[in-house]
Amino acid sequence: MAAAAAPPGPGLAPDPGLESVLREAVATRGRAGEGLAAALGAVRAALAAAGGPAALGEQERALFGAFLRGLAWAPGAARPEGLWQRCFLEGPPGMVLCVLLEALGSAGSGLDPREVVGVLEQFLEQGRMSALLWEVCQPQAQAGCLELQGSLLNKIVCLPEHVSNKLQGKNPPVFFPQNYFPVLGDAVLQVLEKISDSLRGGLDCSISFVSHVLGKVCVHGWQKEILGVLVPRLTDLTKSDCIWQRICWQLVECVPDRWMEAVVLGFVQRAPGADALSRLLGNLVVKNKKAQFVVAQKMLLLQYGHTVLQELLETWSSSSAVKHSPAEQQLYISKAILICLSHLKEAEIDSCRQELLTSMMEGVKCHLESSLPQLRRLGMVVAESISLNINTEGPILKFEYEEDDETRELKSLLVQTPSFCVVPSLPDDDRSEKAGAALPLVPESNEKSYTAAPVMPDEESDAELDSDDDLIPYDMSEDKELKIKAPMYIRDCIEVLTGSRSEDVDKWEATVKALESLVRRNPAATREVSVELAKILLHLEEKTCTEGFVELCQRAQVAVLTTDPIPVAKYLTSQFYSLNYSLRQRMDILDVLVLAAQELSCPKFHGKNKHSGVQKPSIQLLPGSDSSKGWRRIVDERIKSKTRRFDTGQSRVELASHPNEFNSVAGYFFFPLIQHFDRPLTTFDLLGEDHLVLGRLVHTLAVLMYLAVNTVAATAMGKALLEFVWALRFHTDSYVRQGLLSCISSLLLSVPTEQILADMTEELLETQSWLGDVMEKDPDGDCRRLALQNLLLMENLKNKLEAVPS
Repeated sequence: MAAAAAPPGPGLAPDPGLESVLREAVATRGRAGEGLAAALGAVRAALAAAGGPAALGEQERALFGAFLRGLAWAPGAARPEGLWQRCFLEGPPGMVLCVLLEALGSAGSGLDPREVVGVLEQFLEQGRMSALLWEVCQPQAQAGCLELQGSLLNKIVCLPEHVSNKLQGKNPPVFFPQNYFPVLGDAVLQVLEKISDSLRGGLDCSISFVSHVLGKVCVHGWQKEILGVLVPRLTDLTKSDCIWQRICWQLVECVPDRWMEAVVLGFVQRAPGADALSRLLGNLVVKNKKAQFVVAQKMLLLQYGHTVLQELLETWSSSSAVKHSPAEQQLYISKAILICLSHLKEAEIDSCRQELLTSMMEGVKCHLESSLPQLRRLGMVVAESISLNINTEGPILKFEYEEDDETRELKSLLVQTPSFCVVPSLPDDDRSEKAGAALPLVPESNEKSYTAAPVMPDEESDAELDSDDDLIPYDMSEDKELKIKAPMYIRDCIEVLTGSRSEDVDKWEATVKALESLVRRNPAATREVSVELAKILLHLEEKTCTEGFVELCQRAQVAVLTTDPIPVAKYLTSQFYSLNYSLRQRMDILDVLVLAAQELSCPKFHGKNKHSGVQKPSIQLLPGSDSSKGWRRIVDERIKSKTRRFDTGQSRVELASHPNEFNSVAGYFFFPLIQHFDRPLTTFDLLGEDHLVLGRLVHTLAVLMYLAVNTVAATAMGKALLEFVWALRFHTDSYVRQGLLSCISSLLLSVPTEQILADMTEELLETQSWLGDVMEKDPDGDCRRLALQNLLLMENLKNKLEAVPS
């Protein structure tokens, strides 16, 4: 196979002496001894006299190729040691590389593979790779066969693979990819320096082959190795040299489209900053459609890894993106928006103020509708930041949320160094003024009220303080706080909460605080009015600033429900799907059902009374909490309990066993909730916009199923729950999908294995296939983790499932 033939340059005629020497050498290649050694020496001398490999004409190149192949295929004894290696290292580099790799891959070659690799190692060490690249960059080589250039390209980029395949991984260190591609990067730099010198001297040369080498290396995954050498050097060379800037731009522009993404991504990752990246890429994004898509679309919107602020906001404010994108990508887009905001100038803000405002309002609405607390908090932070930048004189948005490391990191992105900062940071006083003028976007009951004190001159203030010193304090040491006596009977509590006595706010507050303990102490009296009391508590509104009012009310409802489970559970579950209830009240019903079910199912400590011995619930469904986290912790504990471990440690003290009081009432808690989820009401649509409540409902059903372990109704509950999950398995909200996967976990943990095998085999096999898809394709990380957990639980049933006929 002949390498690319390069005709002699202008005014350079073939040397007849070199051609005759090559013909003689080809004729004597099979002879050993001094004759072959003399022929090799003559070839080297004639090549040097002709001006090196670049002086070879088409005929000479063909003869030289035949000469090298003859050496490679000659018996080892016929090759003078030392001379034949120098003939390879001094010949045309492209031809030499082709012949050596042919010999390496051929079983009939007279060269041992290690001899070939040794010559290739010297080829790299002596800089012949840069000579090869420079040879192909010459105009006469560009006019040659493109197929031969493609063959050279493959051999250059895949050289480590060729050597490793032949030596079975026992190749020299220089052929390790992490070592070879930096060497290739140095060779590329040497060629670019020669191109720079040629351009300054008025000579033409091509850079396209070097671009092809760079593109193929990057698409093979070695961007870090080659660009780690190229980018720092090119960054320095392009600072003040326009010719080097043109070379660098042309280097990237000549990369084929199929490799452009890998190259651009490598430059973005390795460039030390935006200024350097602009110098290195030039107008590439404008000229090349592929680069434009990669930089302005894919890297920003389709990957975790930069288009303009307007397109970022379009994605951030898209309800579809919020629903279907993982939280990690939403965080990434939020960071990019804040970085862009920090670089906006006043004139740019003025030109797009209305667009920013529109995107902000649409985006914050999408994020606040999300069931995931992280996404809601992201929406609040970004909306606050946009408002701060576009409303420089008016009120700004202000939300209430708990700051964490993620929130602080996001806000820090708005702060830039003075040279880059375009939105001046506000002094503390100005920030407090803007925060005070914020729009109220949270319920007023949750806002803290502040009374602003008038600012007085120092003299007035001092005089006022002096006048206060003349006042004699009143002696209040003997005063005692008046204690309001709470009602002693349940019916008195009802009268206080609903009747004429409700005007006495102190009495009302004392009643709310004492109601739970009063219910637990008087179960018989509670059962007489349990449904009425549950109705009062469900509709009870706070009249005073009672500390912990929500928790007090909830605990009282739990006490009533655990005291008289069946009628109260019937009432609460019927009200969940009734008209004229707020979403908050419906979620309160779910919270009470879960906490009461957990209390009924928990064992009591031996030796303590019923109420003081109740274990504290591990699942918290209070407003603002993430119920799924507590649920997952319980599932993990159950899985651990089913794992056999052997130790000789200290024995544990076991709790005294007691009946599961949830056994006889589980159905009253569970089945009414699962029956009407697909029936929309005028003000309530679980399968529509009220997906937050649907998520809470799904998690509630999962907990109730888990707590029904060893109960009579567990099997029927499991079958109904599996049908429920199957109907909603493709829901778009990740919080709902997490709850559905939790339902599968609770079913596998609570329903007896025998009943699963007897009644739900086919359904579980279909569920197993669905879980596999979720584990591989779901964009939410928690969903993937839960799916994997369920598949591990199903592994325990595998042998029994295989024994059941299909």
